Amino acid sequence: MPKKYQGSADLDKFVVNGGKRLRGRVTISGAKNAAVAILPAVLLADGPCIIENVPDISDVNAMISALKILGADIKQLKKNTFSIDPTGVKSYVVSKEMAQGMRASSYFLGALLGCMRRAKVAPPGGCEIGLRPIDQHIKGFEALGARVTIEQGMVVAKAEKLGGCSVYLDVVSVGATVNIMLAAAKARGMTIIENAAREPHIVDLANFLNSMGADIMGAGTSVIKIRGVQHLKGTNYSIIPDQIEAGTYMVAAAATKGDVLICNVTPKHLESITAKLRETGVTVEEGDECVRVRMDSRPGKCNVKTMPHPGFPTDMQPQFATLLSISNGTSIVTEGVWDSRFRYAEQLTFMGADIQVDGKSAVITGVKSLKGASVKANDLRAGAAMIIAGLIADGTTEIEDIEYIDRGYECLVEKFSSLGADIKRVSDYDTINQLKAN
Repeated sequence: MPKKYQGSADLDKFVVNGGKRLRGRVTISGAKNAAVAILPAVLLADGPCIIENVPDISDVNAMISALKILGADIKQLKKNTFSIDPTGVKSYVVSKEMAQGMRASSYFLGALLGCMRRAKVAPPGGCEIGLRPIDQHIKGFEALGARVTIEQGMVVAKAEKLGGCSVYLDVVSVGATVNIMLAAAKARGMTIIENAAREPHIVDLANFLNSMGADIMGAGTSVIKIRGVQHLKGTNYSIIPDQIEAGTYMVAAAATKGDVLICNVTPKHLESITAKLRETGVTVEEGDECVRVRMDSRPGKCNVKTMPHPGFPTDMQPQFATLLSISNGTSIVTEGVWDSRFRYAEQLTFMGADIQVDGKSAVITGVKSLKGASVKANDLRAGAAMIIAGLIADGTTEIEDIEYIDRGYECLVEKFSSLGADIKRVSDYDTINQLKAN
């Protein structure tokens, strides 16, 4: 279970009063999935790096804390901008306490192996949306010349030297692609990753490493070539916008029959989401770095299957299913990535949705409206789905276990409130204090 985001407020929850159409403009933060790959990659640098557009979310904050414990000198220069000097790092151990709040703690394996030729890292924490096997990561490390063992629940990787290799990933794995890139960046010779992940944050990581002097080609395609270099210099770099945060606000605008301009986005990264929204009748207008989403009627039905990029992203599946829960017709959503992504369906049924889950598929028969209820966030994206459900429901929705939502959404209450949503964050401590005051 990840650490709570707001101090000792262990019982924080979101309270949403539905029925408000979202209108206005919202600015998207830096990409969580890019940030959690780029921050460990800083360990490979021979000097300080300045990273801009770093999202203020609990996953990133946990990673920054871990870097400090390892010995990095970190200064926050301004909001969302950090200077990170890795030259003082001596430790190669990421403990269970350090890893428990991070779904991406495994990226320290590739980064530490690449810079110190050894790493000892606890398994990831974060959301429970299915097993996150690292067999493909290990396959890549071993091909590079490392020896990988499991010792007292920790993954231990050691190598006297790392040499270029060819690795064919048995499944398309973002995590394995990232880790092999990190470990190979300073290895001797050429490394080729076949069947590599193609997500935007893979490209962002490659661009970051190349800005430090790495020689990486093919990121964004299924074949990535990494020619190892001896040294990587410090650099200044700005993280790409978060496509999943952008997609979440796009779906929220459509679900509430709103009109929202979503800024600081890369429209090309949103193409699969945009296509499915348009299929349900939503109007999406693209600009250079923005999209405008408008809807004035009940959405139509739509079948969705999640796939690795450039397919429809699994991280948008719960939010889109919530939109389909009030559609005019019956839709089928098929999950092609994770095993346990439909746990949120029960929460939506508490609000009146008609969802029948069978294995990796869900049949969603749209209803005219949802009703406010007490629900919980099963994981990060399920939590976002509950927010959207609360926005469109009749009455009040209370969402618990919101520490999951804190993992991936910066200033969520402020951003939704600026669009006209009636949402606030409260805790039982607030309730107790109000009773005492009365």
